[in-house]
Amino acid sequence: MTLTRNESAPLFTADTANTLRLIGYIALAIALMVADHNGRWLHRIRYAASAAIEPVYRLAALPADLARRSGDALVDRAQLQVRNETLSRELLLAQAQLNRLLAVREQNRHLQQLLDVQQRLNLGVQLARVVDVDTDPFRHRVLVNAGADQGVQVGEAVLDADGVVGQVIETLPNTATVMLITDPAHALPVAVERTAMRAIAHGGGSLDTLNLPNIPISADLRVGDRLVTSGLGGHFPAGFPVATVRSIRNDASGMFALAVATPSAALDRSDEVLILHRLPDPVGPPAPAPTQGPPVDASAKTPGNVVGP
Repeated sequence: MTLTRNESAPLFTADTANTLRLIGYIALAIALMVADHNGRWLHRIRYAASAAIEPVYRLAALPADLARRSGDALVDRAQLQVRNETLSRELLLAQAQLNRLLAVREQNRHLQQLLDVQQRLNLGVQLARVVDVDTDPFRHRVLVNAGADQGVQVGEAVLDADGVVGQVIETLPNTATVMLITDPAHALPVAVERTAMRAIAHGGGSLDTLNLPNIPISADLRVGDRLVTSGLGGHFPAGFPVATVRSIRNDASGMFALAVATPSAALDRSDEVLILHRLPDPVGPPAPAPTQGPPVDASAKTPGNVVGP
């Protein structure tokens, strides 16, 4: 197609405009790259944009984060609860073992005291364990695991490491019943260690009480005096601790004094006791001593040996 003089072709066509626009974009990109390389402008822009957009990201991630933390908290709480229960059981077991060790140590200490007492007494004794306690509040009696087969006899004294416990009142083949000194039916001859004054200690019906009635008002008896067995009656050898006087008052008549004493023995705590066996008494008078004199001369003359001249 030929063009006339009055017709002219456009200088820039659509393709040319697009090409120029592309070149412009390329030039702008090159300029921005050079500017970013030299002054790091785009880094600053990205940093500002990130700072502005970060709260949005956090807000969008908040539900998932809360759900994850809640799950972790529940898991941690369950684990902590299980661990707490395990530690509680271990602590309880350790405490029980510690209490058992303390009880064994106390029992060993008490047995050592009884052994020391046995060695000091230098008498025939029988170690026994308390296996039962009479629940009657008006009878203070215990059962020990030594009886007639072990040589225990009725009337023998029973001791612990601190003093007199009571007296055997009944024996069976392998057990024996012991009446405590605090039983209302029990009476024990005692003497004041300081003055040797004799008295009778009656059971007061309580494990921490002995009564000493009918004491002369003029008697030299003081609070704190120690009472020991006097040896009278033949059942309790002399010198064993019995009690300590804790109070003295006049009786209802006003003519005598009444003393109250605390037993020396641990009547409510003793698990092991010593039964004091009676020693056999010698039978008959002692053997005569050998005669002392000059030696007999075998060559001495006798009337039957007189020889005449």
